[in-house]
Amino acid sequence: MKLDTIDRSIITATQSGLPLVPQPYAQIATDLGLDEAELRARMQAMQESGIIRRIAVAPNHYKLGMTANGMSVWDVEDARIAELGQQVGNLDFVSHCYERPRALPDWPYNLFAMIHGSSRDEVETLRSEIAALLGDACRGGDILYSTRILKKSGLRLRQQKG
Repeated sequence: MKLDTIDRSIITATQSGLPLVPQPYAQIATDLGLDEAELRARMQAMQESGIIRRIAVAPNHYKLGMTANGMSVWDVEDARIAELGQQVGNLDFVSHCYERPRALPDWPYNLFAMIHGSSRDEVETLRSEIAALLGDACRGGDILYSTRILKKSGLRLRQQKG
């Protein structure tokens, strides 16, 4: 899919987030001089083509009181990683979960799941829930705790010259 000027204007209007209003898509459409249905259809087409990967909330967990955040890492049987990764990703306390290739011999982990909690004890308890869910398909795991929050941002378009 090739981006036209309208698609680019939609990305530019949304790249810093959706407006915090009751009908954000209607507001963006109005701002761009589009019909809301056209805006939604174009965004859906960009999502289906992979230009937009997802539309999601990116909360600041620290401001929500979740200051003990840890990336749990797991060595899961390859034959079961899709099934188990989906289950782990559906847990309420996991914000994102994904598969990555191992980097043997030093890094045996292939499943990553970010856990958020108000204390390390809480995160360890939640990590135990994941371990139980993975069961004997998991050969090991660890957790890497966050020490600071990093800036999160989505797609950004470069300004075109001319």
